[in-house]
Amino acid sequence: MAATVPFKAVIMGAPASGKGTIASRILKNFSLGYISSGDCLRRQIQQNTPIGLEAQKYINQGKLVPDDLMIKFITDEIKKLNTEAWLLDGFPRTLSQAQALWKVEKLDLAINLVVPFDVIIDRTKGRLVHLPSGRVYNQGYNDPKVPGKDDVTGEPLVQRNDDKPEVVKKRLEQYQQQSTPVVEFFKEKDILKEFHGKTSDEIWKHVLDMLIRYLPVHIKSQN
Repeated sequence: MAATVPFKAVIMGAPASGKGTIASRILKNFSLGYISSGDCLRRQIQQNTPIGLEAQKYINQGKLVPDDLMIKFITDEIKKLNTEAWLLDGFPRTLSQAQALWKVEKLDLAINLVVPFDVIIDRTKGRLVHLPSGRVYNQGYNDPKVPGKDDVTGEPLVQRNDDKPEVVKKRLEQYQQQSTPVVEFFKEKDILKEFHGKTSDEIWKHVLDMLIRYLPVHIKSQN
């Protein structure tokens, strides 16, 4: 059943900060609609929709999808949720996107996950992926049953090029440059909540405590 009490939130975090893990735990515990902008955009591209075709033109040229196209896309996706209680993941990425979103949707909360960059770089060094399925393993705390092999198929695992330390470092620097003005924007709006930590489990405890206070009406469970 769609939630009826309005609550509009975004979740932010650097690449490999555990944002996907925290978002999935929020959805497990609270009745909220959810939009992952990256997943939705990829779906539009795969389905050859007008927005997908337009976005693909820019992606093929190595350019960012323009803000006006992204904001139209995101607002359309929000309408499809048919609820006024939702969590938005992966948008806004820039100050101009944040300002455009605010004009059409006044947010209640911006969750920002802050994980030290050296921890992220060390974490991604040990990340292995089964490319056909997208299953991810991490050496040291989510190891495959057989070293270097996918648990389900037994096929080889690989390290993606964008998980190599030098690439991760560059992505993190780019993210910080883009996200700092967005964080400041939400801070000025008095909706920013930052959570510092080195692991998702460490951060999650504090996110859960905060959301229980913010969203008592939307709690599904507190497990």
